Amino acid sequence: MIGDTTMGKLWNEMIVQPGKIPLLLCMVAFVVTFIITRLVVRMIRAGKGPFSDNTIGGVHVHHVVPGLLLMTAGGLVAIGGIGRGWDGTGAVLFGIGLALVLDEFALILHLEDVYWESEGRLSVDVVFVIAGFMFLLVIASSPVGMNTSSDRTSVQVALMALTVVNLLMAAVAALKGKLASAAVGVVIPVVAYAAAIRLARPDSPWARRRYVGNVVKQESASEREQRFALRWRSKLDRMKDLVSGTTKQG
Repeated sequence: MIGDTTMGKLWNEMIVQPGKIPLLLCMVAFVVTFIITRLVVRMIRAGKGPFSDNTIGGVHVHHVVPGLLLMTAGGLVAIGGIGRGWDGTGAVLFGIGLALVLDEFALILHLEDVYWESEGRLSVDVVFVIAGFMFLLVIASSPVGMNTSSDRTSVQVALMALTVVNLLMAAVAALKGKLASAAVGVVIPVVAYAAAIRLARPDSPWARRRYVGNVVKQESASEREQRFALRWRSKLDRMKDLVSGTTKQG
């Protein structure tokens, strides 16, 4: 019986008992939908397969539109108290809709179609951050409903404290313009810590607010960005392009 195995016990303790099955379903739906969406839009762009752009009345309908509708439906189903099992259905609908919306995050931010431009890489960064955050929520212990007489209580509290600190460091890394490090850092804390304590990118919100009037930090940040760009930026951009499809079509 799976319930008697180590994996079965972990499944019960980490997923079933804390009520995280809807969250797990949402995360899986989110990741799978993003992958499928990227494959489909690249096929459309290349003129391959049975897919085509959605146009209604001469207006191109971006997939952020059905995404918003699915998020709305999923949220209402999940919180509507319709009946047992419907929270999982709502979670799946919400995960699918969220993937469709965030896949066009750059378009929403710029209020113009930059899907295939370099700015479109931001959508990939945001999707990775959210996916990492979902994963962290799935595997993290919750202090709600903990048995205070348990010997593991102090360990669980410590893990929750570390989780909060990790998220704060990831947020700082994101504000410093290091979204990729923030995304990885949600799961691998040392990456977020390293990014958070180092200089911000010169065009980041952190630098624009905190480095004003500090010529030394501004110059140091620019020099570091130039060194990083020469060594790593092109490689990282190619990796993002592989996922986002922002490379030019031949």
